[in-house]
Amino acid sequence: MSKQKVLVIDDEDKILQLVRSYLERDGFQVETANDGQKGLEAARSFQPDVIVLDIMLPGMDGLEVLSRIRRDSPVYVIMLTAKTEETDKIVGLSVGADDYMTKPFSPRELTARVKAAMRRLYLSDPKQSTNSLTFKDLEIDLASRKVLVEGYEVELTAMEFDLLAAMAEYPGMVLSREQLLEIVWGQDYYGELRVVDVHIGHIRHKLGDYRFISTVRGVGYRFEGEEEEDSGDS
Repeated sequence: MSKQKVLVIDDEDKILQLVRSYLERDGFQVETANDGQKGLEAARSFQPDVIVLDIMLPGMDGLEVLSRIRRDSPVYVIMLTAKTEETDKIVGLSVGADDYMTKPFSPRELTARVKAAMRRLYLSDPKQSTNSLTFKDLEIDLASRKVLVEGYEVELTAMEFDLLAAMAEYPGMVLSREQLLEIVWGQDYYGELRVVDVHIGHIRHKLGDYRFISTVRGVGYRFEGEEEEDSGDS
């Protein structure tokens, strides 16, 4: 199996070198870029599994880079933001980031986040190798990671797909934000609960209807719908 690939985009050379050394030590193939345009070009040519993207970049900033990446790819993106810029975190998630970390950050924690993302991409639940989840008007193909609503494909990011699939596997059950974090991100996730809320909002918007996911105030979320039997023509 080829090495899993990570692209790191940051304008600080010390951060690029530090993050590269940690990731390469853990067996990842790493490419780096120190501005937005180079990062966008590398994303297209290198085809990484995970992108670590700083929001503050010279020329084309991280939000614009992310927006352009999302036109073509659902690649998993971890955005780096300044510790005090709370708005940037939410904007980054709104544009399509899967996760974020604040600067200064621990390289070990970043590596743990990358590893968790890779596990989801490469070591999926065994059910996902053969099955699909089918509900009225909604089909979630776990093998190809495609979502269809009324027969039309809906483009979800890697994190959005994982969240939707996690909830759909437990229809009618209320799952707390903490439970969803553990199911989707894993026990080594150190981020905030609001990440779940932002991604749920994106999923609802893309599915075009709130009938699939309901909010249970003070608790979490519930996937609505009864799974249809996966049977052939009779």
